[in-house]
Amino acid sequence: MGSGQPRGRGGGRPTLEEVAVRAGVGRGTVSRVINGSPRVSAHTRAAVEEAVAELGYVPNTAARALAANRTDSIAVVVPEPESRFFSEPYFSDIIHGVGSALADTDMQLLLTFAGGDRERRSLAQYLSAHRVDGVLLVSVHADDPLPDLLQQLEIPAVISGRRSADEPLASVDSDNFAGARAAVDHLLARGRRTIATITGRLDVYGAQRRLDGYVDGLTEAGLPVSADLMAHGDFTEDGGRRAMADLLDRRPDLDAVFAGSDVMAAGARQVLREAGRRIPDDVALVGFDDSAIARHMDPPLTSVRQPIAEMGRTMTNVLLAEIADTRPAAARRLGRQQIVLPTELVCRESS
Repeated sequence: MGSGQPRGRGGGRPTLEEVAVRAGVGRGTVSRVINGSPRVSAHTRAAVEEAVAELGYVPNTAARALAANRTDSIAVVVPEPESRFFSEPYFSDIIHGVGSALADTDMQLLLTFAGGDRERRSLAQYLSAHRVDGVLLVSVHADDPLPDLLQQLEIPAVISGRRSADEPLASVDSDNFAGARAAVDHLLARGRRTIATITGRLDVYGAQRRLDGYVDGLTEAGLPVSADLMAHGDFTEDGGRRAMADLLDRRPDLDAVFAGSDVMAAGARQVLREAGRRIPDDVALVGFDDSAIARHMDPPLTSVRQPIAEMGRTMTNVLLAEIADTRPAAARRLGRQQIVLPTELVCRESS
């Protein structure tokens, strides 16, 4: 009795040559049919497809990728410590979006961290060997050398959040400026006038744009922009705690806080509670991301929703298009996309 597995003449898997003999065509014609080329007549295509079905031929995707100088894999590179990746919902939401965009492809996903110099050197060697077809860069700081390395190597890459206004790589970002502006406008509409902010690391362009939106909202309302009401965090809960304590020392009269992330807002809330400040009666609190943290805080946190999973999906689709683009590198650079997705303020009890 047979095993049910297709066998070629030598007892192994059927080969491309055997399909060609069965269909009465050349090997190149079979290859064109399998790869979806339009340069094949309907009659020939039918003959090849019939031979493929009869023999049970399965294309060797690894060999096809090698022949096309492709690895059929992409890397998600996070230039942050692993501890931050696993503590912030932002990263898991991005990965969820990337995974959903790759679900109907044959692409494999490699996740790698590059939070230290040693990891960066190791990653640079890996990328220099062209072991992936493209790279998604998530949470990149202004002085990070990785984007420039990718450009030098001419590896297709998409960045999550630009490093500056003139980012040369393709990028996908949320509208950080408009999101922050909406948060400040909301607090002003609630009658708050001494509005503080806790920023993320300002070498991250998105954090700088959130600060710009905060400043713009106060300026438009005719309120002074005071350095005493600005504290710098680092997108961590502990950073939010330290910044909030600093703000209360400097400006005990503050009546609202806009935090540049939900995680920092959670840290700020702890300090406000310990200082006997009621939320929102004494101090209104708004975050950014609209993560699960916002919904589960007490009171639930008003937050700026950025479509993080959609950002991951969009980044991946842009990268797949870049990988498929066979034009010279100079031509590809001219058409690189800079996509900005809208944000939305979600109002809850904290404000």
